[in-house]
Amino acid sequence: MTRLPSLFISHGSPVWALIPGVAGALLQAVARDLPRPRAALIVSPHWMTSELRVSGAARPQTIHDFGGFPRVLYEILYEAPGHPQIAETTVALLKRAGWSVTLDPDRGLDHGAWVPMLHLYPEADLPVFQVSMPAALDPEGAWRLGESLKPLASEGVLIIGSGSLTHNLGDIQREAAKPQRYAKEFSAWVRKAVLDQDADRLKATLDQAPHAQRAHPTTEHFLPLLVAAGAADPEVDVRVIDGGIDFGVLSMESYVFGAQTPPTPAAADSGGQ
Repeated sequence: MTRLPSLFISHGSPVWALIPGVAGALLQAVARDLPRPRAALIVSPHWMTSELRVSGAARPQTIHDFGGFPRVLYEILYEAPGHPQIAETTVALLKRAGWSVTLDPDRGLDHGAWVPMLHLYPEADLPVFQVSMPAALDPEGAWRLGESLKPLASEGVLIIGSGSLTHNLGDIQREAAKPQRYAKEFSAWVRKAVLDQDADRLKATLDQAPHAQRAHPTTEHFLPLLVAAGAADPEVDVRVIDGGIDFGVLSMESYVFGAQTPPTPAAADSGGQ
């Protein structure tokens, strides 16, 4: 079976479910380019637990874990199936890697999972399950979690870290606001580290990147990027999905770790000769 890439997706505000914008269209294109996965595994900052948990529901409910948004947003149901068998396999895999982990048979999909999936697979026909984020997770631990999940990518599982490249809700401005300089500079620093495949620099982002404390007053929306990067094979091609900056400060940039490089025209025309 072809090894799948891992994805980091900036899921932005919950209203992204209603307004796909540039980022939504780009994610649809990413899904079209991928081999068909058996299931999607999502690590989201909106499911944090004391120790690792894996969701094993056969029919996970749509969790509307936010407040103060238009009523229509609470009426959206993303009714994708779960995959209890792969969830159990994931629990066993994580235990072998030294994690303390349990199966949660009832957990639904939080908006960090179902909103990106709404754009990737709008038909909700791909099984989805989640792995929680331990509350004490740090950059090294997030990378190790990704490495522990890595074997699943060779078994047809699409590993997704869903977070936000920048996440300071106190700085949010009106929708048409001009992107703030600090969000642009922080995002550019991270993009370079990703494209350079510099694991040490990525893991040190929250200490070394410009404006890191302002871009991420708390760490939970950044760490899924490290999970996705840790789940990728070293020195794979990386594709940048530039979704722009929403509300002046929320970078919608995402990454495909393990993107397929299109063949050159000469190679494509050679017919294998």
